[in-house]
Amino acid sequence: MSKLFDLSGKHALLTGGSGALGTAMARGLLESGAKVALLSRNPDNLQSAAEALGGDAGAVTLVRGDVTDVASLTAARDELVKQWGRLDILVNAAGGNRPGATIGPEQTFFDLQIEDFAGVSKLNLDGTVIPSMVFGKLIVDGGGGSIVNISSMAADRAITRVVGYSAAKAGIDNFTKWLAVEMARKYRGSVRVNAIAPGFFIGEQNRRLLLEEDGSLTSRGKTIINSTPMNRFGEAEELISTLVWLCADASSFVTGIVVPVDGGFSAFSGV
Repeated sequence: MSKLFDLSGKHALLTGGSGALGTAMARGLLESGAKVALLSRNPDNLQSAAEALGGDAGAVTLVRGDVTDVASLTAARDELVKQWGRLDILVNAAGGNRPGATIGPEQTFFDLQIEDFAGVSKLNLDGTVIPSMVFGKLIVDGGGGSIVNISSMAADRAITRVVGYSAAKAGIDNFTKWLAVEMARKYRGSVRVNAIAPGFFIGEQNRRLLLEEDGSLTSRGKTIINSTPMNRFGEAEELISTLVWLCADASSFVTGIVVPVDGGFSAFSGV
């Protein structure tokens, strides 16, 4: 492995690391030499992810924590300090959606449930800002490192139905750029902040939206594939190389960018 992409000796924390995409990203960091901690508020999900990664709970460090709660994350940070003493990489992968923040085919904007809209914003946007505050200080105190946020194609493009999720992810894009500038100016470029914007990947939350029970495409799934020049959904493992690059010395002069991993979706006009 090139030293530019070698993460040996680095310590990485993934929020939301128990999901399909998070588990794949954790595996990529492990294979690149990093020690990895997964943070989730659900202990069963943490255990399942650890088993998927290493066959036993000792493969990774498991940390309980709620990304929307400062006190919870402060306790998680103190636990990591006891185990590791430092943190070099933070991947903000926690996120999700709620039905009331989505406009169904027979609904209009005026059917939006504002409580769900606020909840989606809290989970996705606040759930990126708060960990960056709590764990970012640990990265600064250790001499620097990398923060990688997870955005979405919904941030940059007007994608029907997902109004709450889109607004929250757009906020993450702006926050990524803002924090990158702040960190670079205040800490001599020692802390870099970037984001990955995945295209369309099949996960448990969107499976029934994109695929029929027999595995064929739904109407929405067909629309997405027709708008993706590579003519397929992404595989979780296809996020790994971009993540490792953003965490490693190979991207030492890269900060404040949002990298699409989308099969060409963001480049295609539809014509």
